[in-house]
Amino acid sequence: MTENPVISALEPVILLLALGVGAAVLSRASRLSPIVGYLVLGIALKAAGITVLSGSGTVRLLAELGVVFLLFDIGLHFSLHHVRQQAGDIFGFGPVQILFGTLMIGLLALAFGLAPLPAFLLGAILALSSTAVVAPLIAERHQQNCPVGLTATAILVFQDVAAIFLLIVTGALGGEAILPIAALALAKAVGAFAVAVLFARIIVRPLFNLIARGRQEEVFTATALLIALSAGWATGQIGLSLTLGAFLGGMTIAETPYRAIVESEVKPFRGLLLGFFFISVGLSLDLATLLQHWLAVIVVTFVLIAAKILSNAAASLVFRWSIPGSLQLGFLLAQGSEFAFVVLSLPTVRDLIGSARISIVAAAVALSLAVTPTLAISGRTLAGRLRLRAAVVEDPELKMAELAAPVLIIGMGRVGRTVADALRAFDIGYSAVERDQRRLNEAVADGYAVVFGDMADPRLWDPIALQGRRISALTAPRLDVSSDLTPIAQHYYPGVLRFAAVADHGEAECFHKLGVRTVMNREIVPGLDLAAAILGELGIDSAALADWVRRQRERASRGTGGVTAPSSERHP
Repeated sequence: MTENPVISALEPVILLLALGVGAAVLSRASRLSPIVGYLVLGIALKAAGITVLSGSGTVRLLAELGVVFLLFDIGLHFSLHHVRQQAGDIFGFGPVQILFGTLMIGLLALAFGLAPLPAFLLGAILALSSTAVVAPLIAERHQQNCPVGLTATAILVFQDVAAIFLLIVTGALGGEAILPIAALALAKAVGAFAVAVLFARIIVRPLFNLIARGRQEEVFTATALLIALSAGWATGQIGLSLTLGAFLGGMTIAETPYRAIVESEVKPFRGLLLGFFFISVGLSLDLATLLQHWLAVIVVTFVLIAAKILSNAAASLVFRWSIPGSLQLGFLLAQGSEFAFVVLSLPTVRDLIGSARISIVAAAVALSLAVTPTLAISGRTLAGRLRLRAAVVEDPELKMAELAAPVLIIGMGRVGRTVADALRAFDIGYSAVERDQRRLNEAVADGYAVVFGDMADPRLWDPIALQGRRISALTAPRLDVSSDLTPIAQHYYPGVLRFAAVADHGEAECFHKLGVRTVMNREIVPGLDLAAAILGELGIDSAALADWVRRQRERASRGTGGVTAPSSERHP
């Protein structure tokens, strides 16, 4: 009987999925990061001689797609505005960090007997850190909007671009002129960035506006996948990396109000495919070298981590970070990079450094990836102790950037706009979510900070950074939906105070039983009562608040208040 090729391709994927689920569950039960479980699983599969996985092109493709979707997800958080804000970290801190790491590790490689060229080449390879490990850790610990998380992400973005040029340089070691090739690659990267910006303005925003009108969630998913994969394919076609294209693809969506919903759609794919990536890393290790030179692997891993902590901390001090913050960042970026496995496998690099050394270094990089979660915790703990010892009451490096927007407004009808106007009047930041595409476009056109999404979908809560808010304001709540979702929200986000604008005492009592603070609209300006309650909760001076409310009433009585018709939509 002839074997079905589709079944043959599915077998390793099904096996890997089953084993991956088991590894993740066991890792969590052991209070370890799933990354450790995936790496150990890969090593165990190779030790058991299960070659159906290591030889599968499907598995290799899925592993590479994991990093592609990770960079796409990072791009979703890097709009042009964000790039301008983080320009110092991306184009200043990033190069300095790589320079310090290259010099320190290169000098250590010289001390271990390597010639200058291979020593500093190895230093440059190992100066890079792992986006695939660090980015999920930052997200898991809700540090995306802390200075440590923002700076680490900016450095990783620069490293991913620098990795492309490192690959070009190592590829040219065989005799081609390096400078012209690197200059051409730089020109291509700048061109790709310009095309991505143009693409975002001309195609992506109108496309998502059209999709939002149709309210078809599966089309959002398909479009996000299309942009991520096609952007990676496009940069791959011009000789750049797939990951750079995926990052630029994410940036095109970051410029639109649809970032949060696209992130919620892509997140499951990213997590699943990254699992394949870490298993493939375990499968790629040379077990004979691990067994024969295990002590050398441990020593090299320790030296690598120590060198990177010191070089990263030194770079941080150059940019006037405190010692606790420098150490925390140093520990977080102390591992090798997944990119190292690609470069170290090149024939020219193996010839320069030596196959035996390459095997030891590759194993050390894998071990550094496995211990990164523990290192990150250690760095955070050490930084906290140093801050306590120094009696630092308020450290700017710990302040969440998202706390500049402590209020989340759900629904941007007339009530939501009144709340937003009130917060802006007192210089309090906010973010808003609107599920109706017409109201979304009107609010964006009128200058409100609003994104597309339906908060009845819990997948949106993390992308919208609900964990960083103090208050969520339900401007048109639906009791049936809130009854289902409020207990879940209170369990995962106990620090968020929920306000709801209600129409009568009966509705108020029902929401009160759910643990939602209710406000009835009695004012002539819809939403004024809700806005006043939120401002009072945020500690606004009562006299200033009363004066602002009085002025809004006067404006309304003169017929100058309100910009949109009352919303008939209800939100959870």
